[in-house]
Amino acid sequence: MLSKRVTLTGLVQAAAIVTILFSVATCFDFAHRNIELFSHFRLQYLAVSLLLLIAFVVLRNPVYAALLLVMTVLNASFVLPWYFGGVAVEGDTTLKLLHANVLSSNDDYERLFTLVETEQPDVIFLQEVTEEWRDAVKRLHEDFPYNYVEAREGNFGIAMFSRLALDSVTHVDSPPFSYPTILARMTVNDESLTFINTHPMIPLSRPFYEARNRQIRSIANLVNQSNGSVILIGDFNTSPWTRPYRSLEEKTGLRNTQRGLGLRPTWPTFLPVAMIPIDHALVSEKVGIVETRTGPRIGSDHLPLIITIAL
Repeated sequence: MLSKRVTLTGLVQAAAIVTILFSVATCFDFAHRNIELFSHFRLQYLAVSLLLLIAFVVLRNPVYAALLLVMTVLNASFVLPWYFGGVAVEGDTTLKLLHANVLSSNDDYERLFTLVETEQPDVIFLQEVTEEWRDAVKRLHEDFPYNYVEAREGNFGIAMFSRLALDSVTHVDSPPFSYPTILARMTVNDESLTFINTHPMIPLSRPFYEARNRQIRSIANLVNQSNGSVILIGDFNTSPWTRPYRSLEEKTGLRNTQRGLGLRPTWPTFLPVAMIPIDHALVSEKVGIVETRTGPRIGSDHLPLIITIAL
């Protein structure tokens, strides 16, 4: 009986050491791309450090309890600001936006159409649009007459559909791999509104890590060259705790629609306990945020994002 208790205590201590190591090391995500990969799980680190804190209080281990209290506070400092201090909503006109990384290999098109029918968004952004997806979503054209589709083989095709008239819509080939980024303009209440929809590379190797960061920097330049308010939305392949993401906010002055309203993890749907927030919508100061939430599964490894803004 005693050996079982010691073994259990040892396992809990080992879990604590791992949690402490990852909680602290990921504060230095800028030091190496592999450290950054683990920085995305700050929500999980907070939950585990809190549970371990409770465990060590029950076990009456003051040293580990104190260490886990520090880790809980540290992780909470990254997470809790996203749940408090939301910006007041202003504006007479609301727009509902739907963003979905549909997954290039997904052929369950009806689930997306059901979501569109249920939510009735004003503007839709789709990512990982292949030629098959381009053909499937033609049925959206009747309800969304203002549309733009840049289908690509692989995972970086992109599309936009709008019920409302667009002043212009095109795409730019973002560096370094020329992945398409949609650039659209609309006039709302006599004010110019620019939509930017982008999808950088997943940073699983050094070249891909550098490519993602370069595309994010290029998007910051696009934002700063735009007139009027900006809506930037996409699968950024980064969480809000990394240096590239923080730099994007700092350089553009945009704010995440989840800030103050709570984080919405979107990927991977096949491992819910490990889901992280890598799909984002960022808006200019003049844009009010009514709601940000995730939608149901549509056969993709990402959950859709549904955002309502006020103008």
